[in-house]
Amino acid sequence: MIYKKRIALFLILIFLFLLITPLVVFYSFGWRFDWKTKKIVEPGIFYFKVWPKSANLYLNGKLEKKTDYFFGSALIENLKPAKYNVEIKKEGFHSWQKNLEIKKRKVTEVKNIFLVPENPKFTLIANNIERFFISPDKKNIILKEETSEGWNLNLFQIENKIKKYLVSEKDIINREKSKEKKVELVDLKFSLDFKKILLELKLNEKTQYYLLEIEKTPPILTPLGSLKNPESFFLPPSISDINKENSIIDFTVFNKDVYYLEKQGFLFKDNERLNILPFEIKPEKKYKITVSNSNIALMEDNTLYLFDKENQSFIKIFQPVKSFEFSLDKKKLVFYNDHEIWVLFLEKNYDEPQKEKNEKVFINRFSEKVNNVFWYTNHYLIFNTEDKVKIAEIDDRDKINIVDLAEFKSPEILWALKKVYVFSENNLYASEELIP
Repeated sequence: MIYKKRIALFLILIFLFLLITPLVVFYSFGWRFDWKTKKIVEPGIFYFKVWPKSANLYLNGKLEKKTDYFFGSALIENLKPAKYNVEIKKEGFHSWQKNLEIKKRKVTEVKNIFLVPENPKFTLIANNIERFFISPDKKNIILKEETSEGWNLNLFQIENKIKKYLVSEKDIINREKSKEKKVELVDLKFSLDFKKILLELKLNEKTQYYLLEIEKTPPILTPLGSLKNPESFFLPPSISDINKENSIIDFTVFNKDVYYLEKQGFLFKDNERLNILPFEIKPEKKYKITVSNSNIALMEDNTLYLFDKENQSFIKIFQPVKSFEFSLDKKKLVFYNDHEIWVLFLEKNYDEPQKEKNEKVFINRFSEKVNNVFWYTNHYLIFNTEDKVKIAEIDDRDKINIVDLAEFKSPEILWALKKVYVFSENNLYASEELIP
């Protein structure tokens, strides 16, 4: 009797082993049984990385978990293949929402989510501002301030928040011993080292130029009279001889290398010619070169070109373009016109969503006029449209999240050192730090 019980128990254990083992194996391979469809499915995974940390993750309206405190990341496993409505929330921030698909045995990643503050604080930096000028390195702002005795130029150093007096309309009138009581500031241009500025002024109906050495204390103002070719005033000595007959259309310096475009249509890096065939130069058009790492951009009026090193020629990217900016990681470029914003990938992107080199992403078309587009992070843009300061992601899976950061009357903005600077109604404001 005992022997028969042992045999029966042994057979039961073998049966259970044969029944459970495949289920364990299937489970270990990630397979699950869907009770609704009565089918075996292979689940996938969501991986999120979010700033700020400890944000709430919702799938189809249900709270799943929080991102962790140390890295701001979260992993949600065992999800059957389907589309999920994902929403990420944190008090004091705009929510992020997108429909994302889980595929069998795949990880769907969203690693660059930045939640935007709902009501950031802004501080008044200066008032009675008529105009402002930003240095190309975005570290200094020249403020033209109106006073009872005319205008003043002041330097605001963004990093250390120091405001420094430079020169006034009255200084120039006294220097010139002019009976004219008004001097018009037409424009100013920064030197390549950002230590000097070239002032273009109109005095007694004549255009006059002055050199202002802003790094000196007090700043030194030197009259230059009328310049024949003010665009080339800050031309580096290494190519000044080449420009004796004004043969250089535009130039820039990057990492101590001088890039310049000649009237014949040839592009040079120092003394090395970069293009085999000349680019057609049209005398009636304006040209501007911008260099960032290995990327060379050329603006011909409102047409954007990029230099293709393989073909040694310029390739037309888009028209019309009002302005553009390279991303912080130099892997992307944003360009825009009055109503549209686009992003161009300068190299293959392997992170999700994957993008090919030279692939364009359309961000949005706005009924209002678009101005002042900057890279907020490597994956977000900050810009203004009429009275709104906005932030948009560039992840084009499903809808692109765009939120309003702040509202000012007809603002002009600058994004620098984690803050947005807003010029509105003759006042200059600075936000609190918006990113870590």
